[in-house]
Amino acid sequence: MTSSSAVSAERVALYAGSFDPVTHGHEDLIRRTLTFADRVIVAVANNVSKQPLFSVDERVQLITDIMGHDRRVEVRAFSGLLVDFARDVGAQVNVRGLRAVSDFEYEFQMALMNRHLYPDMETVFMTPSLDTTYISSSMVREVARFGGDVSELVHPLVAAALGARFAGTQ
Repeated sequence: MTSSSAVSAERVALYAGSFDPVTHGHEDLIRRTLTFADRVIVAVANNVSKQPLFSVDERVQLITDIMGHDRRVEVRAFSGLLVDFARDVGAQVNVRGLRAVSDFEYEFQMALMNRHLYPDMETVFMTPSLDTTYISSSMVREVARFGGDVSELVHPLVAAALGARFAGTQ
């Protein structure tokens, strides 16, 4: 066996979403993805059809800070087709979280389209840990908007950012 064949290729996983805001559920999937991938690229979507609470740059910075600048986790903004971004960064795996059965149909259709557009990338569906199953970014935004306690749903940095964003709006 030659030395070049003894070296295995780096396994790069892509975890894409709006992360507006990033929740404990997202953090859980990022960390668990590192159990089967050498590197995770968290791809923060710049979706022009949505009105985000936080800018793309703010979301990228929050995730970077939360992940403790782990060199195995890269956080990048992207727009356009996910498969184009995946090809550019060399991702072989697309990680998608499924909280409920209702998520499956849409995610399944997306996985099939992504496979059609980029056959070299496999989609892996992951279920959240039991304690994060009920958490969604939209619910976190709603609770925070009305002054509710989100401290058990998001990292303290995100809770502070939400508090600052909604200060004086209740």
